[in-house]
Amino acid sequence: MNGRPLRIVRLANFVAPASGGLRTALRELGRGFRVAGHEPVLVVPGARHTDRDTEQGRVITLPGPLLPGTGGYRVLTDKRRLAALLEELAPDRLEVSDRTTLRWTGRWARRARVPAVMVSHETADGVLRTWGLPENLSRRAADALNTRTAHVYARVVCTTEFAEREFVRIGARNVVRAPLGVDLTARHPALRDPGLRARYARGDEVLLVMCSRLSVEKRPGTALDALEALRRRGRRAVLVVAGDGPLRGRLERRARERGLPVTFLGHVRDRAALGALQASADVCLAPGPAETFGLAALEAMACGTPVVASASSALPELIGSAGAAAADHAQAFADAVDMLLERGEPERRDAARARAECFGWGAAVEAFLAAHDAQVPRRAGLARTVPEGVA
Repeated sequence: MNGRPLRIVRLANFVAPASGGLRTALRELGRGFRVAGHEPVLVVPGARHTDRDTEQGRVITLPGPLLPGTGGYRVLTDKRRLAALLEELAPDRLEVSDRTTLRWTGRWARRARVPAVMVSHETADGVLRTWGLPENLSRRAADALNTRTAHVYARVVCTTEFAEREFVRIGARNVVRAPLGVDLTARHPALRDPGLRARYARGDEVLLVMCSRLSVEKRPGTALDALEALRRRGRRAVLVVAGDGPLRGRLERRARERGLPVTFLGHVRDRAALGALQASADVCLAPGPAETFGLAALEAMACGTPVVASASSALPELIGSAGAAAADHAQAFADAVDMLLERGEPERRDAARARAECFGWGAAVEAFLAAHDAQVPRRAGLARTVPEGVA
C-alpha cells in the first residue's frame, strides 16, 4: 500500500449534465480521494475546454462530439490531445470508466509505467443483449472485449459479484471488488413530503417512481407496462418518471395512447427535490436488466422506499429481502409491487433504510483506494460496513 499522496487521474466518457449514477459515483469517489489526502483529477468530455478546482478535485473537460440519439452524451475522441494531457498531468495512477472508446489508455499507461485500473460500470454482454444482439453473439463479443480489457489494465474493478462474473468466465485474475455507495445524510426517510406526494397521487393511490435514464438499455417501458398491469388488476396506482433520454417522446406517446397516469419530470437537477420524491413514493421501479449496481435504486432505499428491480441485473444482490426481484416483464413487476405493498408500511420502509445503511460512500472510497494501492487513512468518516456477498 503506497504511503504517499498520489495523483489519481480519472477518465470517463458518456457523462452529460443529465447523467445519473456515473456522475454521482465520480463526484463522491473524487471527494473521498481528496479527503483521504490524494490528488484526484477527472477528465471528461464537454462542449469546450474547461479546467476547474471543485470539491471532488480538479475537473477538466476536453471538447468532445455529441453522440446522436443518446440525449446529450459526449465522448473523448481526440486521442492525441488526451494523450498529451496525460503526459502533462503525469499521473501516479490512472482510473478509466469506459472500456470501449477509452480502452487504448491502458496501453498508454503501460508504456508510461503508470498502474491503471478499468472500472466496469456495466456488463458488456448485458448491454449488447439490450441492444438486440442474440445471447450467443453478445457473449462471444463480450468475452473478446473483456479479454483485451483485462490484458491491458493492471486491475479491473467490479462493483458487485454480478459484474465480476463475466470476467471470471474468461479466467481474468486481476479483478477486484469495490462497491459503490449512497449519501446516507442527503438521502433519508425524513425527506418524505406529504404535500409533494399529494401533488402526484391521491390518498387511495399507490405512488410508483422510476429514476432512470430513458434509453434502450434501461428498459424504461417495463415500468409503464407494470403500471398498466397493476391498474387492470384494480390497483389504483400512478407513476412518476424522473429522468430524460432518447426514448422519452416514445414513452410519453405510449402513456397517452393507453390512458396511463404517468408524469414525466425530465431530468431533476435539484438533488434535494429528487430525494423528496424518492422518499414520498411507495415503491421505486428499477427495470434495467444490465445494471451492475444501481445508485438511483440504492438512493430510494436510503429514503425508506423499497425497490422492485430486474432479476437480470445486479440489484437483487444489493437490495436483498428489503426489496423484490422480478423477471423482465410487466406481470412479474406488478406481482412484485403487490408483494411489497402487502407488508406494513413501517416494516417495508425500515427494512429499505437498514439495507441502504450497509453502503456508505466511505467504504467505497476505501475499496477504490485499495484497488489503486493507495494509502487509506483510518478516519471516522470512512465507514467500513459492507454487506456479506457484495465485497
